[in-house]
Formats: sequence, C-alpha cells, structure tokens
Amino acid sequence: MAKGKNVLTTGDVAKICNVAPRTVSKWFDSGQLKGYRIPGSKDRRIPISELVRFMKTHNIPTTGLKVGGIRVVIADSNEKEATTLAETLRTKADYAVEIAKSAFEAGITAQKFSPHVMLVNLLDKNIDAGEICKNIRKTEDLQTVKLIAIANQLSETEAAALLQKGFDGYVSNPADATEVIRKIEQSTAIIY
Repeated sequence: MAKGKNVLTTGDVAKICNVAPRTVSKWFDSGQLKGYRIPGSKDRRIPISELVRFMKTHNIPTTGLKVGGIRVVIADSNEKEATTLAETLRTKADYAVEIAKSAFEAGITAQKFSPHVMLVNLLDKNIDAGEICKNIRKTEDLQTVKLIAIANQLSETEAAALLQKGFDGYVSNPADATEVIRKIEQSTAIIY
C-alpha cells in the first residue's frame, strides 16, 4: 500500500483480508463495510479507519495492513512551540510530523503529506482555524483527516461548538505530550 494512502479500493481490501474482490463488494453493498462510491462510477472506496473497524469487529487479523506510522501536521505559526511539539511526537510516538505556519501552508502540506491528523492551534492569531477546517472538510482527498484543535480549557459549550464546526476533538495542553498522543491515538484507527 502506498505511503499516504488513506482510502483503499476493493482490490486493496481483498489483498489485505485475503479474500476475493467480489467478497469485499458484497460486504460493501450489504453495509457491513462502510465507504463511498466514486461519482459517475461503480468503483468503491473504503477509508482505512473503516477497514480497521470492520476487521476488528469480524476478528480478521490486521497483519495484512502495511500502514506506516501516523502522519501529523501541526498548524501553528509559533515556530518554537510547534518544533518542540513536533520533536516530542517524533521521539515519543514515532510519528511523521510536518509543521505549517499559516492556513495556506497547512492546505499545501496536507495535500502533499496526506496526514492522518492535523493539530490546529486555535489561539494563534496567524492561523485561521475555521478556514483550515472548512478547506480540509471540503477536499475529497482529505475527508479522512482528523482535525484536533489545540486550545486552553474549553467549556462544554465551546467544545460542542468546536465539534459542530468539523473538528474531531481538542487538546487543552499541548505541552502534555501524553495527552496529545492519547488524543491522536483515539482519533485514528490505524494499526501498524
């Protein structure tokens, strides 16, 4: 499986699960395996996270998944804080990490790097978190990216509003590497 591939074809899934492609199509058509069809085509696409969920549910060994480490983009213009967090994620969790210092750079980096998770600093005046979220959610190739906001303690109302806007969660203390890694692990279903 190619690096950066977050969505699989039925043929890819068949190889991973050691079954015929027709079997995968039946799983998909019956609703057991979630995904989507390519518009104007009968071709099916299955996000890796859905495949992992399906495999766990049906006790299918996940050893066929040849997925590399988790890829993370940090959207933060504060170079010192972003570099510190990136190094922590690389050393403690063995993640591949890229840093984007603006919303524009975050979009370009997401397209090239195809991250599993994007950490977006809500407190950074140079980062338009809403714009990043909107652009990631409307880009078909980035639909599986999990968006995690970096923010101070949020009230329940603020946290709910964040989820309504399209974020998948938030981290209240980016200096706490354990919390950041736990949130990333919770938001992804990738096994390596």
